[in-house]
Order: sequence, then C-alpha cells, then structure tokens
Amino acid sequence: MSNKTLPMTERLYDYLLSVSLREPEVLRRLREETSRDEHAQMQIAPEQGQFMALLAELLGARRALEIGVYTGYSALWVARALPADGRLIACDVNEVWTATARRYWEEAGVAHKIDLRLAPAAKTLDGLLGDGEAGTFDFIFIDADKEHYERYYEQSLRLLRPGGLIAIDNVLWDGRVAEPEADDAETEAIRSLNQKLLGDERITLSLVPVADGLTLALKRRAPSPSGGGRGLSADGADRRRRDL
Repeated sequence: MSNKTLPMTERLYDYLLSVSLREPEVLRRLREETSRDEHAQMQIAPEQGQFMALLAELLGARRALEIGVYTGYSALWVARALPADGRLIACDVNEVWTATARRYWEEAGVAHKIDLRLAPAAKTLDGLLGDGEAGTFDFIFIDADKEHYERYYEQSLRLLRPGGLIAIDNVLWDGRVAEPEADDAETEAIRSLNQKLLGDERITLSLVPVADGLTLALKRRAPSPSGGGRGLSADGADRRRRDL
C-alpha cells in the first residue's frame, strides 16, 4: 500500500479505464478524430472529461462556462451533464477546430445547450461581467493560453456564484512546473498561478493529479452573521432541516 499517488504505468492506466470509463460512442469518435490532429496533445483525457461531468452533476450546474474549446470534447462531456434547459458558454477563437466541435454537439443532441463565442476569451468574459452576469455561473473550466490564466481566473471568480467551482487544466504542465531549469513564459505563468491559488482565501483548493493536473477551486461563501463561513445556502439549509 502507498500513501502517495501511484505512478500511472500504461498497464495501470488501461486498467483504470477498463473499470471506470463510461464514454458514450459519440465522445469516443470525437476523441479518436481529434487524436489525428497535429495539436491533439491539447485534448483532455477521457477520464478527466468524465470527472468534470460528475462535478457538474454534483453541483447541480445549470450555467457553465468553458475557456478554450478546441474540438469540443470537454464541452460535450459537460453539456451532457447539464439539465435540458442548462447552458454552456464556450469561448474560443479558432473557427476550424470549433467547426468539428459543432458537428459533434449537433450529433449528440446538445448543440442547443452550447453558446459558442468566437472572440478573445478575456473580451467575452468582460462582456459577461458588463452585462451583469457576475455571480451567475455554477461551473467554469479554464483550458486556454497559459500566459493569460491568471486573468481568466480572476474574471471567472467574479462570474462564479458562491459555492460554484472553477476547474483549471494543465497545472502540472507535463511535470515542467517542478523543473527549476524550465523558465519559459507558459511554465512560469502556471507556477505563478499555482502559488497564488495556494494562498487565495477566497477559495477552497485542491490540485488533483488527473491527466496533466487539474486544480479545483471552490468559491467560498461569505461568512454568515453567526460566523460560519462554510455553511449551506439557504435552500440547502432548508432541505437539511426537512431531512432531520
């Protein structure tokens, strides 16, 4: 037995997928088509997509936001987890990659849930804030240009409701964050954000070693007059009282 996360050998990884992955056929085909693209390393792992769908379901998410779409694999996982009237705003700038995404979203029957915004993500997020949508999103996934991660995080935290969740991809950056000699701009940006999040009292934090590293940042609720800062929402408290 080990008290550390196990190294993920190919054999162990195959076993993990064999006993846990429930990937619908449309998602499998999208993943396989994307694997032939020269930028396929940007696609998230299937177990990560399934994990994020689980998180969205646990949150009871109705409004989600994705920063960085690529060919739409992660968006498809999350959109499937949203209720019929749920909405995912998806931000990207690449019309070619997102054309593939649209095709699979249509086939999967979730295109009506996804609002694709083809513009620089920071501009889209500023627009949402300007439209009074601060505090209205339940789940946000950040997986875009690393040098702007901190800006996306700050914008996302404002857009997120208290008790909502931000998931940030690539925070282990293929191990480069732990290599002192790696000093390129992207690696430094991820290191900087990781360090910032460690001390950010606005969130409850966990960095999960799934795929290339996934940070989970839960936006804390404002302390109640009685001093408790981690309680349920009013609706949640009412449900708990009824259950007692």
